[in-house]
Amino acid sequence: MDGRAVAPAAGTVLNALATGTGSAFAIDLETTATVELTSDGDIDAEIAGRPDADTTLIERCVALTIEEHAADAGLDASTVGAHVRTESDVPMASGLKSSSAAANATVLATLDAFEISDAVERIDACRLGVRAARDAGVTVTGAFDDASASMLGGVTVTDNETDELLDRGEVEWHALVYTPPEQSFSADADVEACTRLAPMADLVAELALDGRYGEAMTVNGFAFCGALGFPTGPMLDALPDVAGVSLSGTGPSYVAVGERTTLEQVRKQWETRDGTTRLLETRTDGTQTT
Repeated sequence: MDGRAVAPAAGTVLNALATGTGSAFAIDLETTATVELTSDGDIDAEIAGRPDADTTLIERCVALTIEEHAADAGLDASTVGAHVRTESDVPMASGLKSSSAAANATVLATLDAFEISDAVERIDACRLGVRAARDAGVTVTGAFDDASASMLGGVTVTDNETDELLDRGEVEWHALVYTPPEQSFSADADVEACTRLAPMADLVAELALDGRYGEAMTVNGFAFCGALGFPTGPMLDALPDVAGVSLSGTGPSYVAVGERTTLEQVRKQWETRDGTTRLLETRTDGTQTT
């Protein structure tokens, strides 16, 4: 019994580190997970092209999904094992939600292998991946905002302390991503510095819940660049013509959204900086079995 699923990456509207409320939107960079069920009870995983990468998150996603849903497929959870392989064009530790995409793809691929993916609500599958991320220690907040955007598509606003979906909307933007050469792991972020931004984060949440996503992410970007020590230069390169621009997650990537022709001009500015740029589109379809 095999399963396969594809999950998109995401960009940030509101970083949840300040208050626990977060917001993110799906973009068309993808992670694919393939799950092959076994009957020996063992779980092992590999990440394509990264033989030494830590696979704890992926293995935990499978373990929780087996624990929660093997019986729904008529199987004995104690005997079910799996081999998992993920492939991704989402750069790791870049602020583009690579962990959330990997978790979502893995959970849904496991459900697909059980042949019950249509019977489990997508938001519940998302919560399994969030639990796994917390267990694996790859996130401070649980990243329910990032995970829900990746799982459901569109823009989501969430309470990461209760794993509640507060709102979901859809946008049809192009998205320009600039990723500097360095990496930044969200679990290493200065949480204390971010909590000082609570009043600003509350404002950003109000804007996001009002559907003013572009304004929200720009305010978020300037605030969190300050708290996390990232330069605001890439944001200033994009203003005032883009719909919104922000540091994504805890960095180091920046994401600008708006019309393609506008972003093509911003890209010329960003390409003078060290790193890579990608011109993408937002996604509304979320994580899918294939």
